[in-house]
Amino acid sequence: MADETPLRADAQLNKERILAAAEDIFAERGAGASLDDVARSAGVGIGTLYRRFPTREDLLAATYSARFLVLAERSRARSVHLAPSHALRAYLEELVQYTNIYRGFSASLGTVLQIGTPGCVATSEEGARLLHAAQEAKAVRPDISFKDIVCVVTAISLATEQDSSPQARTAHLVAIFMNGIVERSNSCDDRGRRIDVVKG
Repeated sequence: MADETPLRADAQLNKERILAAAEDIFAERGAGASLDDVARSAGVGIGTLYRRFPTREDLLAATYSARFLVLAERSRARSVHLAPSHALRAYLEELVQYTNIYRGFSASLGTVLQIGTPGCVATSEEGARLLHAAQEAKAVRPDISFKDIVCVVTAISLATEQDSSPQARTAHLVAIFMNGIVERSNSCDDRGRRIDVVKG
């Protein structure tokens, strides 16, 4: 999707109408809202919607792309001033917050991030960069992958999406995860005594 050829003016207008309608409907009713309703609100046929966005995840990725670009840019700017593990933790918290903008979006996060919109690519690359930096700094275990990060963000998003004030709960759960993935040499001695963990 990132390398699409330019659209005709009418096709581009239809795409913009679909994205605007999807934004409104997903924000109001959640990521599982009817795509027929999206097409109807956009003033296009359902066939037109599916030609532009073959799956629900394609449409979700397109509506989220600009948000994910902002997330990646904010994370890059912030990470300059933070230790690698703290930069990764801040990224995780923010990704959970962004994921919960649409109710029910978390179940599709792993698929959406692989679709290839500019925002999805930027957010995935930023997460992988932060993880690598934390591993290079010996702050995070080397066996942790970005796929693991996405799984945890999905789980935390599911656990917090119904909370009226999820920030504190999100921070708490991310802190638990971060304390679980620190390098053993940075967390416990051979007798299991704690030396240094990521503070919650």
